[in-house]
Amino acid sequence: MRTSPTARIEVLVPDFPCGHIRFALFDFDGTLSLIREGWQTIMISFMVEELSKVPLSGDPAETARVVRKFVTDLTGKQTIYQMIRLAEEVASRGGQPLTPLEYKREYHSRLWERIKGRVEALRAGLVEPDELMVPGSRNFLEAMRRRGVSCLLVSGTDQVFVLEEAKLLGISRFFEAIYGAIDDYKRFSKQMVIDRILAKHQLSGPALVTLGDGYVEIENTRNVGGIAVGVASREAERSGIDEWKRSRLIAAGAHIIIPDFQEHEALMSLLFSDRR
Repeated sequence: MRTSPTARIEVLVPDFPCGHIRFALFDFDGTLSLIREGWQTIMISFMVEELSKVPLSGDPAETARVVRKFVTDLTGKQTIYQMIRLAEEVASRGGQPLTPLEYKREYHSRLWERIKGRVEALRAGLVEPDELMVPGSRNFLEAMRRRGVSCLLVSGTDQVFVLEEAKLLGISRFFEAIYGAIDDYKRFSKQMVIDRILAKHQLSGPALVTLGDGYVEIENTRNVGGIAVGVASREAERSGIDEWKRSRLIAAGAHIIIPDFQEHEALMSLLFSDRR
């Protein structure tokens, strides 16, 4: 039975299968990148504002609770799914919704106002990339590469943004492939990527480890028998455990919870140990 090697690594399922990892799937925002820190606040605020305009707007506090729940439940899926739910909520309250794509464009516009300074600073070389990453991320990616693990970056954020932001952070080179949301959203999901990896290489679940801060990728990985590492990062502070994230990641089925990758050596030992 394996136990937590450090106080910063919480092992929730001691008998998880280890020592067989060939592929590692990484979420992007909140797992590696902090460029989009605060996106949930922007999205929830936007949606509550839209719902306040409809005939049956209801109690603002209850509306905010409903919005926060579905935004949270869909975190990890493509952004369009959250916008589909917004359109459904508008319609159910007697409003005339815009298309989900129109909502998504407005959300992106508002988010850009929050993050453009970060992106421009990276482009100009005014900030070190590691300052806009979850601590220890680069060292962990380097360790995975030394182990010969094939790493994939899979995000619910639009692929065009993921490609650019991964390049700005200087981590594109670590990934065999980078996936993100596309307009034809039914042709992409994290589940599809996981299924494709296992089928193409004729692998079983323990050959895959997923590292993410969203419910979706953790649940998807547990469902195929893979190893799920929940990254309960406190994005604004870049330190410590976000207890709200932790509870969600545990509910999704995470085998392990970490706040970041600062204890990357201990995490690597845990994932690749053959001890029982």
